[in-house]
Amino acid sequence: MMPVRTLVLLGLLVTLAGCGASGEDELRQWMAEQKRQTRPKVAPISEPKQFKPENYAQATVIEPFSNQKLTQALKKESSQAAASGALIAPELARRKEALESFPLDAMVMVGSMVRAGQPVALVKVDNLLYQVRPGSYLGQNFGRVTKISEADVTLREIVQDAVGEWIERTATLQLQERPK
Repeated sequence: MMPVRTLVLLGLLVTLAGCGASGEDELRQWMAEQKRQTRPKVAPISEPKQFKPENYAQATVIEPFSNQKLTQALKKESSQAAASGALIAPELARRKEALESFPLDAMVMVGSMVRAGQPVALVKVDNLLYQVRPGSYLGQNFGRVTKISEADVTLREIVQDAVGEWIERTATLQLQERPK
């Protein structure tokens, strides 16, 4: 039992001897020397620019967010809307035609022909075939046929824009080829 105790005691002494302060002093000296030698390099900040106030030249003009400016803009828009509204409006009192109850995307142009010197388009809706001539009405947006060619039917629609004004737009119904 004695040799085991001696070996343990000897190992403990060797471990404690290794923890001595001999290398620690050198390390502290080196760190202090490095700290003294190191100097931070900071670039100097440039002087701020001198502020030069400017005169406000628009002081005599109407302020853009004032009630006066808003009133002028509304008067201008209402006069333009009244002028264009009188020119473009749907015919609400007219009797509706059969094809006005269907949207344009539900219609298919399947052919065209000339009858009595006038072009006629063949339009299919819900498995029914209709003959359409220039001047006929199509679709739910007050669309009136303006031109019929071999490949398409062109119509003028009257719709309301975001403001509620009536505007014109052109729509086409193109010939649909049947797959063989």
